[in-house]
Amino acid sequence: MSVFTRTRAGKALGGLALVGASALVLAGCSGGGGDAAPSASSGGGAVSEADGTFHVGTILPATGNLAFLGPPEVAGVKLAIQDIEATADAFPFTVELTERDSGDTTTDIATQSATELVDAGADVVIGAASSGVSFTFVDQLVDAGIVQISPANTSPDFTDYADDGYYWRTAPSDVLQGRVLGNLMVGDGAANVGIIYINDPYGIGLKDNATTAIEAAGGEVSVAVPYNPGDTVFTSQVDELLAAQPDAIAVIAFEETSSIIPQLVNTQGFPGSKVYFVDGNLSNSYEFQAGTLEGAKGTLPGNPADTEFQSRLLEVDPALTDFSYAPESYDAVIVAALAAAQAKDDSGTAIRDNLQSVTEGGEKCTTFADCLALINEGTDVDYDGVSGPITFDENGDPTEAYIGIYQYGADNKYTLLNTEFGSLNE
Repeated sequence: MSVFTRTRAGKALGGLALVGASALVLAGCSGGGGDAAPSASSGGGAVSEADGTFHVGTILPATGNLAFLGPPEVAGVKLAIQDIEATADAFPFTVELTERDSGDTTTDIATQSATELVDAGADVVIGAASSGVSFTFVDQLVDAGIVQISPANTSPDFTDYADDGYYWRTAPSDVLQGRVLGNLMVGDGAANVGIIYINDPYGIGLKDNATTAIEAAGGEVSVAVPYNPGDTVFTSQVDELLAAQPDAIAVIAFEETSSIIPQLVNTQGFPGSKVYFVDGNLSNSYEFQAGTLEGAKGTLPGNPADTEFQSRLLEVDPALTDFSYAPESYDAVIVAALAAAQAKDDSGTAIRDNLQSVTEGGEKCTTFADCLALINEGTDVDYDGVSGPITFDENGDPTEAYIGIYQYGADNKYTLLNTEFGSLNE
């Protein structure tokens, strides 16, 4: 049957480029002829070409305030590469992987990494984890005609970003996580909510959407206090929070949580059970006194990695303690490979034009090997991944997704309470 393709216009740039040999450190039209500058609106300066090599690059956090998310995301990418290579000649391209660090918004590591990957002529880039970091290099990639798929960007600002269809994400917009977080807090009895949030696109977007949900559920956000990336002292923010005498506090932060919680709980005596975390700081790596986080809850977009998938990830990286966004990272690589296979073209533009098609409207399949076999038979496919159904919309956002709700025990480790499935179209 004929291959259905769809392009998106009007969103900002988003593809990254990468090359061959791996260098990972663990711990986000052309205008007319001649010398005319390439136009970002058409990917006319594309360096990603149909050369027979499916080049995957990563810009994921080995350092910076989201470094704890790097290992599971990298493991997810590597596992996907293994599954693609296991299909041998059924996948018509050679596969190459180049891994680079994203750092955070206090450094320019990500922009340097993006430049290296663009120069290498990669076809698709997985990353960054941080929305704020992705905004620092997304435009480089659109200009180069390289697809960018973030496994963890949740800022609502990406939905309407002018990326000419090159930016995609397998994590849902924080319109959904904010809704679940707000309803969770009010449902737990919090009528008066305080929020401390990082002053960047991620923090602002999640704060705004959580506030909307809290107010719609009959609660009130009496105080919302920002802090800036790079801040290390949070005394004034905590004082301002507690002056409003909130019933519960949402901490929308990254690794700064390690400093915020002692100030909030140990010094000021706010109950740890009344603290709520989000995907940017839901971690099992905190070195707090036992019981500090007991009863605290948090939200994390995505379908939790099941036992079988966790076991496969541990074969890739036996040191993993968190599995956050590993399923989304895995699926990001898989959908890009399926798009290339459907197009019979490994260029960034061809991948872009086929990404939506392989996630909707065709025959359901749940593994790369099964989907690839169907594609090679000429069948339109609808890939449902380990992270969920995916189903991209015209903006490159998943239209529906899972949000996990977790709770900390006395050992300061979190476990799954339940998972909520929601639509971004509600």
